[in-house]
Amino acid sequence: MSEAIASPDLRSVQDSVEPAPPARTEIGEWKKVVADFEKPSVWRATWQLASTLSCYLATWTAIYFAREVSYLLVLPLVLLASGFLIRLFIIFHDCCHHSFYKKKGLNQWLGFFTGVLAFTPFKHWRWEHSVHHATSGDLDRRGVGDVWTLTVKEYMELSRWDRIVYRMVRNPVILFGIAPVYIFIVRERRSSPQANQMTRKTVKLTNLALLCMIIIGCLIFGILPYILLQIAIMAGAASAGVWLFYIQHQFEGVYWERHEHWEYTSAALEGSSFYRLPRVLQWFTGNIGYHHIHHLSSKIPNYNLEACHNSHPAFIRIKPVTMFSSFKSLGYRLWDETDKVLVGWRRMREIRRVQEEAAAANPSVG
Repeated sequence: MSEAIASPDLRSVQDSVEPAPPARTEIGEWKKVVADFEKPSVWRATWQLASTLSCYLATWTAIYFAREVSYLLVLPLVLLASGFLIRLFIIFHDCCHHSFYKKKGLNQWLGFFTGVLAFTPFKHWRWEHSVHHATSGDLDRRGVGDVWTLTVKEYMELSRWDRIVYRMVRNPVILFGIAPVYIFIVRERRSSPQANQMTRKTVKLTNLALLCMIIIGCLIFGILPYILLQIAIMAGAASAGVWLFYIQHQFEGVYWERHEHWEYTSAALEGSSFYRLPRVLQWFTGNIGYHHIHHLSSKIPNYNLEACHNSHPAFIRIKPVTMFSSFKSLGYRLWDETDKVLVGWRRMREIRRVQEEAAAANPSVG
């Protein structure tokens, strides 16, 4: 059974994703800083779970009664339910890292339960996510648990059809509108061919639990009303979740390197963003905006991330991504290995024009 990887002292899921070791001095520095924040609190965890789950269920109850009055009352409640579902997903996420509670078994059971609510199979997602932590920021190990991102050179080498497909996938309407719904409602229903047999079985078990939940929901609300409400709530939560994940690793100044130069601490602190959100959004997103701290050590539960960030000057000095500045990331499409920056289509065309002019000035000798 796969274990989550998020720091050099955690074992790898598989040899092929073994993270390159960071400098020893840096390990010694940050491990001392984060040690106190890696200890789960049973009281804080239980309160977060109880308050979030009760609010989520209460919102569903309010929707049940509001729909008898007017569906104009239902819409804001659907958005609110999406917010609580995001917070439940953060709890699920912590359980995948075995950081929410101290006991591994409790994390697994809670992870399975919250995963059903979020339409996400616990062990399968944990496996994919562990690969993401082991390879984030490594250009030579892209492809699992990340947003599809090509280098300028790779894009230019694509066929015309593949370029069209890539442009479609990177279009914000598809990336944050259609893709999130597809990922959580359709794709998560089947396992990856790379997953082991036990992980694949848990996908089937999650699907069975989901079927039971859907049947109960249909009996309470009616088939069509429940399906529409559940899809709407999932769509809101999934779209916001994909946006958060995108901003966490696609922002101005982000760190990406080839494997031979890749270094864990830099990938965590420079390859994962500090997304500074308004307090209310920080609450709904479970402090996941402190993503640089999370990638430094996934042993830190979400309710300790902010305190850890504020505990050391090296963390505080990190330039935050604000709500306003985050929208700049919508224009990023490719990674320019020459300048080591994310670029958009305009910059890509400029690079191609320069290359074509250089080729015309120095034609190869046949």
